[in-house]
Amino acid sequence: MHSPKIIKIPNGFISRIITYLNHKDLDVGVVDKYIVPLFGSPQHGWIDIKRNSLTKGDFLYALTHSKAAVKETTLIPGETKEIFFEQLSKKWNFSYEKLLDLYDKYSPYPDGVLIPESYNVPMGFNEEQLIKYILNYSLKRHKELSYKYLNHFDQKEWFEKYVTIASIIQKEAANKEEMPLVSAVIYNRLKIGMKLQMDGALNYGKYSHVKVTKKRITDDNSRFNTYKYEGLPPYPLCSVSKHAIISALFPADNNYLYFVKSKDNKHLFSSSYKKHLQNIKNGK
Repeated sequence: MHSPKIIKIPNGFISRIITYLNHKDLDVGVVDKYIVPLFGSPQHGWIDIKRNSLTKGDFLYALTHSKAAVKETTLIPGETKEIFFEQLSKKWNFSYEKLLDLYDKYSPYPDGVLIPESYNVPMGFNEEQLIKYILNYSLKRHKELSYKYLNHFDQKEWFEKYVTIASIIQKEAANKEEMPLVSAVIYNRLKIGMKLQMDGALNYGKYSHVKVTKKRITDDNSRFNTYKYEGLPPYPLCSVSKHAIISALFPADNNYLYFVKSKDNKHLFSSSYKKHLQNIKNGK
């Protein structure tokens, strides 16, 4: 018999599975529901039977022993959806534009919703199924984190405040140890009405890996330009790690208002502009 290498097996009793496969023009019938249990319990979801042509017995055996047909795709902390979807479109042969459109359709925010980790996604998924799958999983994880640390979930507060702060931390901090310190600088500046003036906020969207120059700061009129606008950007600029979120929720207790990159690619933090100028000099 002939069969696609990748097939979907629905949940349910064997009779339902056989009926489903028959409707997909596979050569199985009523008698086969009594044969399949002799091989074991049918798999569920997308499976890889590896061959297009095989005997009826081999096919029924494959229903119970084939491995799940999945591809692993990894979203790195600090990455924007544009870069992530560009990678997905090449790996899965998906439409980049369709991924963006579907994300905008189903996501509550333009970015920062997807949890950065490795996803084992069924190979039979199309663009819409993929977006729904990773969005549903990510929103569930965000709610779990919010309830764990805040005992409640307010979507506006969570994404427009904490995840947005976490996204700036993700772009700015040189390592995990610096994250609570960068968070403190953000909160301290917000408290006194000082502009954040952080380059990392301008690494949104397609500019994820673009160096921030004086010209870019002058030309960019978006709300992500924290050199021009006070307060936070309107929504997260990238995916954020759990550690960045925790740092956004619990900033370090200090009076730091400034930081600058040092010779070892970490940062020097300070509370006064005078000390900040000294750090700039020492960091060169």
